[in-house]
Amino acid sequence: MSGCQHMTGCVRRVPIFNHLPEEQLMEVMKVVHSKPFSAGSFLFKAGDASTGLYVVHTGKVKLYRSNEDGKDQLVRLLLPGDFTGELALFLDQDHDVFAEAVEDSQVCHIRQGDIDVLLTSYPPIALTLLKHLAHRLDESERALQQATSGPVDVRLKNFLHQLVLTAQPPVKCELPMKQKDLASHLGTTPESISRAIKRLEKNGELKKLGPKSFMILKPL
Repeated sequence: MSGCQHMTGCVRRVPIFNHLPEEQLMEVMKVVHSKPFSAGSFLFKAGDASTGLYVVHTGKVKLYRSNEDGKDQLVRLLLPGDFTGELALFLDQDHDVFAEAVEDSQVCHIRQGDIDVLLTSYPPIALTLLKHLAHRLDESERALQQATSGPVDVRLKNFLHQLVLTAQPPVKCELPMKQKDLASHLGTTPESISRAIKRLEKNGELKKLGPKSFMILKPL
């Protein structure tokens, strides 16, 4: 796929842009830069200066923090159409998370100065972005509650569902982190995660293929 097609696909996937008239979409595309990231490479690291908005076109990118013990805490998993970098832009601060490609990914980048011009020139973008941020805040609060309460089986299924979204079973699913980090993210222990996986396997809902690989056999 050419760079132009990547940029067109990126812009049309993003909620803050895809409502714009064709003429305005063309203006947005002029300032989009597409770049490939191999699995394990970083879009940015905690402490890096913010340079703009990052939009995932293909692949997956995980946002996480590392605590004082060196353990990673997943903040959010970015799927195609998701974006990050907007908070660092508006708060005029360095990134406080790591953004790492979970798999080979194509990411589009819009520089900070270009974002400022777009928000000034096209107020609907600013309004939609505010709505998106409010939705993300509500979503984060709900996700935190779901991730740390209720049966471990349910927490695990909710997490796996976010990875596969609307894909119909059977579908392969790759965890973006180690099982111990997943346990920390879901507010439980690695042992509890292992038991939950075995129960879901016994119920025929999934099959473990490897340390971080599963085949989802039934709708979650």
